[in-house]
Amino acid sequence: MGIVRVSDELGLLFDPLKGTIAEAREDVIQYALDPLYPRIERLDHIADDLMNQLTPDAELMESYAHRGKASYIGGLYTNIWMGTIIGMLFAFVVLVSSVFTHPGGIEAIKAALKVAGGP
Repeated sequence: MGIVRVSDELGLLFDPLKGTIAEAREDVIQYALDPLYPRIERLDHIADDLMNQLTPDAELMESYAHRGKASYIGGLYTNIWMGTIIGMLFAFVVLVSSVFTHPGGIEAIKAALKVAGGP
């Protein structure tokens, strides 16, 4: 909100935010910040949106409605698949290492290859 000129002849101004009457002077410049308030509000919403991006279940400004838990569910499915793949690789390594460390493991592989390959 700006200032209100009480009297141009006396040079009196009224500041409604402070509730004071003051003398208008040539060496003092006062800027009206009213046009900046919508921009400041927009920046405040953007800062809140940046903080909401740190949590997987928060609603974001530019996303569709009711998509708050999309990141959470996407991360859950990704972790399930990655856990399955890593678990299978670990099981394969354990299986191969147990076959090659057992004394009869190599003979069992040779016998299986001989049967599969023919006479």
